[in-house]
Amino acid sequence: MKLKGAQILIQTLIEQGVTDVFGYPGGQVINIYDALYEYKDKINHVLTAHEQGAAHAADGYSRATGKVGVCIATSGPGATNLVTGIATAMLDSIPMVAITGNVPCSLIGKDSFQEIDITGVTLPITKHNYFVSNIADLADTLREAFAVAKSGRPGPVLVDIPKDVQVATYDYEPQPVAEKIPLPKVKEALVDEAVALINEAKKPYIYVGGGAAGLGMGEDIVAFAKKIGAVIGCSFMGLSSVPQDSDRFLGMQGMHGHYASSMAQNEADLILAVGVRFSDRATGNVSKFAKKSKIIQLDPDSAEVNKNVRVNLGLVGDVEDSFKRIAKKCEASDKPDWLRRVDELKKEEKGFEEQIAAAATAPLTPKRVFDIINENKLPATITATDVGQHQMWAAQYSTFDRPRRIVSSGGLGTMGFGLGAAIGAYVATKDPVVLITGDGSFGMNLNELATAVTYKIPVVIVLMNNGVLGMVRQWQTLFFGQRYSQTILSRKTDFVALAKAFGADGYLAETEVEFKKAFTQAVKANKPVVIDVRIDKDELVLPMLPPGGAIDDIITMIQK
Repeated sequence: MKLKGAQILIQTLIEQGVTDVFGYPGGQVINIYDALYEYKDKINHVLTAHEQGAAHAADGYSRATGKVGVCIATSGPGATNLVTGIATAMLDSIPMVAITGNVPCSLIGKDSFQEIDITGVTLPITKHNYFVSNIADLADTLREAFAVAKSGRPGPVLVDIPKDVQVATYDYEPQPVAEKIPLPKVKEALVDEAVALINEAKKPYIYVGGGAAGLGMGEDIVAFAKKIGAVIGCSFMGLSSVPQDSDRFLGMQGMHGHYASSMAQNEADLILAVGVRFSDRATGNVSKFAKKSKIIQLDPDSAEVNKNVRVNLGLVGDVEDSFKRIAKKCEASDKPDWLRRVDELKKEEKGFEEQIAAAATAPLTPKRVFDIINENKLPATITATDVGQHQMWAAQYSTFDRPRRIVSSGGLGTMGFGLGAAIGAYVATKDPVVLITGDGSFGMNLNELATAVTYKIPVVIVLMNNGVLGMVRQWQTLFFGQRYSQTILSRKTDFVALAKAFGADGYLAETEVEFKKAFTQAVKANKPVVIDVRIDKDELVLPMLPPGGAIDDIITMIQK
């Protein structure tokens, strides 16, 4: 059947299983929005307050489900407003398709109104991008975009569609959902090498990242750890990939990771890295990282093997398949001495936590905030975060009982990510969402509160308000002689009144009793709620590896 390009676009999205898109209309996508109106009974559009919010919503949608998130923006500033969101998805390997309009092909390169070379702008921050100059290529280009976004190491793809392509007509024939491009299977000889190294190990440590989280490998990883006498740690992106109640799981390692997890990784004689890229925040000084250990890395992307850390064996290809073949061949071993040593590290960690709690003088501490959240949140709750101290406290203290329960920017560290992503996660799952944010991050994209209210999205926003840019100020405290350059906000914003102005509920909490009352009411409210939680500006995220430091430099306590 013959359809206009804009209709072909929407039909192809429906064909590819897309049920929800996020975006903001404009001159060069008005035809696309007309087609969305035509097909509104088949595809849901969420109008965000800003295009960046649309990109973060598509990202959060994907993180919560594994599906490809979709966002739409007009040309020029609309397209460039997507850039931060696209880069956020790129650095965390999140499958997303961003669709932009552009001026007609005859005006390309002539500095037309709201013209921008968005494919050129986004080339370094997309897995691939396309400029569709011929309507005959439109449907197949979109299908390829979805296949590329979700295949191998996932990532964002941009499709730029000029206005004349949107209004031209062409034959459209439905096709099946684009399948993932199969990854190669690792050769059996490499699997055998991995098995031999694991069988020789006396102190094995399984290190899981976002790749493992995306594949839902948690139960298999725990079973394998028990089989070989290993313990498990994770990167920030690996949070919620492994059942948290497993006695083998030590939590996040790295710059602000759990003490026992980081120390056990340092003492291990073998690290099996599953879908993790050894970022600088995870390794610290790479020349001193895991010097006692042999490292096996399983990853779909050859570029990640030996990029940051030299490994003894890299298995590039289908990670889940490689892991299962290794697990099947390895010998069973209890390794009681290693597990006793890890128990000692856990006791040391608990001792540090008790000292920090005993030294606290504020009426409400971050640890108690998360204790109350964990005790009172609804089952299946998704925790979204912005970026800063509150994000690391969420990583340290939040409990996750199933995969894909955390939605947070890891690689790019995008302040302002959280609210848009929380909206996307709720639209995708209809599961309860708690957003952990700070007064600095929340101020960047709080306009999306209008979106949450308009679409009746019951996100509980826990705003950890210390009146400063906490993480940067923490570095200034520890490494810059307490010279607080531009990190004391001194803003007069009344967040409770602000919430009510948007149409949400707002509460102020300065004590444990006040926060528990506000949070339990917010959970039941079934609407957006902002809780302004006052915490001490001098609270630090600990433990901490100093920038460029190694595990021997770990900071566990600060004497006030």
